[in-house]
Amino acid sequence: MDKKIINILAIESSCDETAASVVRNGREVLSNVISSQIEIHKKYGGVVPEVASRKHIENISSVVKEAMEEAKISVDDIDAIAVTYGPGLVGALLIGINYAKSLSYAWNKPLIGVNHIEGHLSANYIEDKSLEPPFMCLVVSGGHTHLVYVEDYGKYEVMGRTRDDAAGEAYDKIARALNLGYPGGPKVDILAKEGNKDAIHFPRVKLDEETLDFSFSGLKSAVLNYINQTTQKGGKIVEADVAASFQEAVIDVLVEKVIKAARLKGCSKIALAGGVASNSRLREVLGKKCENSNFLLYRPSPILCTDNAAMIGSCAYFKYNNEEFSDFSLNASPNLEIACS
Repeated sequence: MDKKIINILAIESSCDETAASVVRNGREVLSNVISSQIEIHKKYGGVVPEVASRKHIENISSVVKEAMEEAKISVDDIDAIAVTYGPGLVGALLIGINYAKSLSYAWNKPLIGVNHIEGHLSANYIEDKSLEPPFMCLVVSGGHTHLVYVEDYGKYEVMGRTRDDAAGEAYDKIARALNLGYPGGPKVDILAKEGNKDAIHFPRVKLDEETLDFSFSGLKSAVLNYINQTTQKGGKIVEADVAASFQEAVIDVLVEKVIKAARLKGCSKIALAGGVASNSRLREVLGKKCENSNFLLYRPSPILCTDNAAMIGSCAYFKYNNEEFSDFSLNASPNLEIACS
């Protein structure tokens, strides 16, 4: 018997990307349209929530229309409407949610609210269509650093999380201190290739032995103090060495803890997710560590690491199968946590 085809139109507007995608059966992307606001926010050195919300209002209709056209399907072919409802910027989330609700009502299609972090996890199902749970996932982005054990589709255990700054947030702050511009993460990654990772020893904050939680505020402060003290003494700051040494301190901790978590759960598969998952050094170091330790590593393409709607559509497919639908009371949840089973 042929498998039933389920097409989901997904919308993502949690931060500064207005995105829409049509995803078939959770793994096949028929369209993935992203309208980026990077150039707009670059002059501010970061995302301005009010500006982001206004641009979402301007862009969302055309982005959804383009996604439908690119997928070459009609409204009749859509089985459900999925939308990110948190975590994220409350104003930005509301634009996507209200638009999705209007489509759900007008088209008489089920509505599915999706957790943004779950979406990042699900990007791996698109990248590697053979991947199935269980696996350990390291979610690293501007707003989140999580170690999540994916027991089954939609069943999670958060084994570790940041207690202060997310890894991506630390990258952005160090980029700002080095006057690299916005977005900071990719710029630090590029500059670090020119530097000596062993030039400066910055602290590896691992907390106590019993926890898999992360902390990056101390590392951030150490880098900023180094820059300030060196400047005050009239010393020369080699930006590439600072970038490389900082990056190595972040990655050492990320890699050590995800490997430890995987061993604790006895699982052989490790996946990356989130914007920082596209970092070339993280992918290289974790790749070598997994190879030497007999773990299979799954790494989404860079386009699936950043905020996109395809990952939301993938996650929504498994919710659709479990009939996890939302009603029109669905609201933005800016501090939404990933639900543990």
